[in-house]
Amino acid sequence: MKESTPLRQSIDLATVKILQWGQKLPVGVRSIAGLLLMLGGVFGFLPILGFWMFPLGLALIALDIPWTRSRIQQWILRIEMRVRTTATQHRANNHSHHDA
Repeated sequence: MKESTPLRQSIDLATVKILQWGQKLPVGVRSIAGLLLMLGGVFGFLPILGFWMFPLGLALIALDIPWTRSRIQQWILRIEMRVRTTATQHRANNHSHHDA
């Protein structure tokens, strides 16, 4: 497995937090939030907005579609596992540097 960069870690953490938040929203509201994220992604060249918003909006909408929901939930679990693994490795590296 390749080394996880701080940027990748930040993206993973933000993705998981937004999708977990989205799972708590009612069905129609989640789709509206997804559409708003996609709209913001279209204007990603502007400050604050970003192209990252478009796929995240699609993922929120996919949570409302029964046949895509389980795939998005599996994706969330994979990202959560990557975040936990990276955090564990980071803690282990910090301990080994302090022990030296």
